[in-house]
Amino acid sequence: MVQKVIIPAAGLGTRLFPATKEQPKEMLPIFSKTPHGDMIVKPVVQLVFEQLHDTGLREFCFVVGRDKRSIEDHFTPDTDCIQTLEALGKNGQASDLENFYSRLETSTIMWVNQPEPKGFGNAVLMARPFIQNESCFVHAGDSCIISKNMDYAKKLLDSFQRFNADATFLVMEIENPKQYGIVEGEEVESGIIKVKTVVEKPEKPKTNLAIMAMYVFHPVIFKALEATKPGKNGEIQLTDAIQKLVEWGLRVYAVKLDGGYKHLDIGSPERYWEAIELSYKQFCERRSTT
Repeated sequence: MVQKVIIPAAGLGTRLFPATKEQPKEMLPIFSKTPHGDMIVKPVVQLVFEQLHDTGLREFCFVVGRDKRSIEDHFTPDTDCIQTLEALGKNGQASDLENFYSRLETSTIMWVNQPEPKGFGNAVLMARPFIQNESCFVHAGDSCIISKNMDYAKKLLDSFQRFNADATFLVMEIENPKQYGIVEGEEVESGIIKVKTVVEKPEKPKTNLAIMAMYVFHPVIFKALEATKPGKNGEIQLTDAIQKLVEWGLRVYAVKLDGGYKHLDIGSPERYWEAIELSYKQFCERRSTT
């Protein structure tokens, strides 16, 4: 049973400068709603945490970089803030914040510092003492999936257990696959692909199946990361470590999401604008059904 989560949130966010010069990109806001149905904005990393907590996961390791203290501050309960909101009559915001803090109080949270930006794979490797010899969920701190039923994490965990996998991860068909890790494989059943190759940001993508940076791993992933050499910019890519798992003959599966799921990614100005638009539309759709 998977219980532990790694949330890498250490990237410099240079494509979003100057907005992210002092503020971590994972703290940039997207639209959501309060328990009362009121529109609010919240940091994307908070939405990631809440979605995983609601799936039943309770042990979290955030890997952060230098000057990312604001993430840790945000994840520290502040009851005075709730009282201030209530005094101002902002009961929806107060209730949402109270629910966030309640999730924090029922969770174990560890903070690991990545002093230098050495890649997503290196960030995952730094959480090894927290994971020890257990399987784990890995979820990027700057992207998430939204849908009406919000079941993507459960879908991924179920596939990991059902196929006795060493790695499972989410993929979606996209229009511009050059900017993502790309998957080739054989569909063994509807929506489940046995992976043959994964390539990080290929010049000539062989498919349009893009990795969504949400994974479940057997602890063997740490051995693969240790065996993975740095690539472009001296960074260790998690995609390259997954390819090693494939080359070692281990069980690696991709779980394909259909058009009912939307990917929010704030990695660039264009993607951030799309994430704001998609989250706003999702809020409006939900509001019309409540």
